[in-house]
Amino acid sequence: MTKSDRFPAVLAATAMGVYLLLVAGATTSLTEAATACSGWPLCGGGALPAESAGWIALGHRAVAVVVGGLVVLSVALAWRERASRRVTAALAVALLLFPAQSGVGALVAVGELPAALGPVHLLLGVAIFGAVLAALAWRLEAETGIPDDAPVDFQPGTDDLPPIEEAPEPEIPTGTVPRLRATAGAYFRMMKPRLMWLLCLVAAAAMALAGGSGFTPYVVAATLAGGALSIGASGTFNHVFERDVDRRMQRTSDRPLATDLVPVSNALAFGLLLSAVSLGLFWTVNPLTAALGLVAILFYSVVYTLVLKPKTVQNTVIGGAAGALPALIGWAAVTGEVGGGGLLLALVIFLWTPAHFYNLALAYKDDYERGGFPMMPVVRGETATRRHIVWYLGATLVAAVALAAVAEPLGALYAAVGVALGAVFLWAVVRLHYEQTETAAFRAFHASNAYLGLLLLAVVFDALVV
Repeated sequence: MTKSDRFPAVLAATAMGVYLLLVAGATTSLTEAATACSGWPLCGGGALPAESAGWIALGHRAVAVVVGGLVVLSVALAWRERASRRVTAALAVALLLFPAQSGVGALVAVGELPAALGPVHLLLGVAIFGAVLAALAWRLEAETGIPDDAPVDFQPGTDDLPPIEEAPEPEIPTGTVPRLRATAGAYFRMMKPRLMWLLCLVAAAAMALAGGSGFTPYVVAATLAGGALSIGASGTFNHVFERDVDRRMQRTSDRPLATDLVPVSNALAFGLLLSAVSLGLFWTVNPLTAALGLVAILFYSVVYTLVLKPKTVQNTVIGGAAGALPALIGWAAVTGEVGGGGLLLALVIFLWTPAHFYNLALAYKDDYERGGFPMMPVVRGETATRRHIVWYLGATLVAAVALAAVAEPLGALYAAVGVALGAVFLWAVVRLHYEQTETAAFRAFHASNAYLGLLLLAVVFDALVV
C-alpha cells in the first residue's frame, strides 16, 4: 500500500480469519469432533482429548476466539476513524452475529441442539464473512476511489486514443523445415494453449470428485484430449471472428489472422477439424459429454465472441459459463449426468472468472476501448471494476466452502490451499486498490491464476490420494 491505513489491513485479516473458520467447519466432521471433545470450551472434565478430532475441535475454538477479537478490533477502529455509516453498519452486523454463530456451534457440538442445525452455524458464518468483506470493499472504495471515472458516453472503436504501434510484418521462412515450424506455431497459437491447462484441470478436478466406477483411464484420457481440442477449436474460431478487431489492439495485433499469416479459409477448416475430433472423442465417452462439448464450443465461439463480448458490459460475467462448462463435462464423463459436485465446481469457476479477468481488463483498459469492447473498466470505470473484483472474490470463496461442505473427499489440503491462496489473492486485490497500476493489475491477475490452479490440484489430490 502506498497509503498508511491499518484499518483495511485489519478488515482483510478479519475477513480471512472468518473464512478460515468457515473452511475448517466445512471440511471437518463436526459430529466426530463433538464425540471426541464433548465439553465447552474445553473437552469434558477439562481433560486433553485423546483423538485427533478432539484437537481439531479445540483448535477451531481457539481460532474462533482470535477471530472474535479481530471483529471487535475492526468495530473499534471503525468508531475511532469515523468510518462511513455503511462500513460501521456492516461491522455492527458482524459483531452481533458472531456470538450467535459461536453459540449455535457450541450447542450443536455438545449435543444441546440437533446436528441438523449445523448448516445454520455455517450460514451465520457466511453472513459474518459477507459483512466484513462488504466493510472492506466500501472502505477501500472510500480511500482509493475516483468519483465519476467512467466515460460519459462510450463509443465503440473510439479514435481518441493514441494509435497502436505497427506490428512488424511476419517473417515467413523460405526453407521447408523452418516454414513448417512457423506454420505449425501459428496454428498452435490459434488454439490458445494458455487456456488449455487450466480448463483441462477443471475437467480433471470434476472427474476426480465424481470418482466411482466411471473413473477409468480411457474416460480420463478421452475427456482431457477432447477438452483440449474443443478449447483449441473455440480459440481458432475466436481468432477468425475477431481478426479485424485484433488489428486495432496492441496485444492482439500480431495474431496469425490479424497479420494474414494464416488464410481465413484454412483457419475455419482447422477449427472444424478440431471440433469434429473433439466431439468424436467425447462421443466415445457418452452422448451427454459430447452434447456439453458442443455447447461449450458454440457458447465461446458464437455467444461470447459475437454476442456478449462486443455488446454488453456483463460479457465477462455471463461469459464465465464458458469456463464453467469443463466442470460439467468432466462430471458427466464419469457419471453420465449433470449434478452434485460438478455443479458446485462449475459455480466456483463461474464466480472466479470476473474476479480474475477484470484485473486483465484493468491492465488493458485502453486496448479494449480502442477495440470497441464494452469492458467493465471502459464503461463503468476503474473504481467500480475494483469494487466488483472484491465482491466476486468473496463469492468465489463462499462457493469454494460450499464445495467443501458437499464433496466428501475434500479435506485438509483443500482447506489449507483455499485459505492460504485466498489470502494471497485478497492481498493482491487490496494492493491493486492502492497502487492502481498495470503492474498491480497483473499481480492480482497472476494471484487469481495461482489460487484456482492450486485449488484444483488440491481437489484432485484430496479426491484421489487421501
